[in-house]
Amino acid sequence: MELKNNVAVVTGGASGLGEATVKCIVNHGGKAVILDLDEVKGQKLAAELGDSVLYQKTNVADEDSVTAAVEQAVATFGGVHFAVNCAGIGAGQKVVGKKGPHSLADFNKVIQVNLIGAFNVIRLTAARMIQNAPNQEGERGVIVNTASAAAFEGQIGQAAYSASKGGVVSMTLPIARELAAHGIRVMTIAPGMFDTPLTDALPAEVRTALGALVPFPSRFGYPQEYALMVRNIIENPMLNGTTIRLDGAIRMQPK
Repeated sequence: MELKNNVAVVTGGASGLGEATVKCIVNHGGKAVILDLDEVKGQKLAAELGDSVLYQKTNVADEDSVTAAVEQAVATFGGVHFAVNCAGIGAGQKVVGKKGPHSLADFNKVIQVNLIGAFNVIRLTAARMIQNAPNQEGERGVIVNTASAAAFEGQIGQAAYSASKGGVVSMTLPIARELAAHGIRVMTIAPGMFDTPLTDALPAEVRTALGALVPFPSRFGYPQEYALMVRNIIENPMLNGTTIRLDGAIRMQPK
């Protein structure tokens, strides 16, 4: 499919990987709807990019919130062709730490946002995509999820985060198999070390040390490189039902 003249819903689109994706879509002639809780950043980005972008304050784990955002996307731009799930949170806790067992509430929150939130967006956008007229390849839409290298090599303290991202990886194929009948492709990207709001808070020396662990290129990934992969997935009809590691060949160590 082409980005030009088509509409993408991007969760977490106000910053980081999502922001870069929104900019990429608009720069290639598409329209984007930012689904994010950060009103200040969301509205600022929408104003910066102009009439091709709409901001909707959205809680991805809430059915009514996402439903309203999708309906507004259709009302404003006439449809939804792509969904890119970038919204996510992290919580570093040991299963049993100095303060006792891992907080069950914190574990549940990470699963709610990263896994259930992604599924919520998938099901509601897919229901809309099914109504699209197919292109020459028979495609009606593309869904791109965001997992993490932690889905495969979770570190100590990443039980919740790894579980949530592992769930995203595991549901990619069955959903792709089901939606294939409707001409909707489903893919997942598993980034390694990337410049995002989650990593910006790290001290400079820690960021440098972590970047050096990446075999090549030995640095953090740029959000634009994630956005380029989203574009590649959308434009290549043979990419379906799998997870692409975008990580410079890094394999995370236990800690």
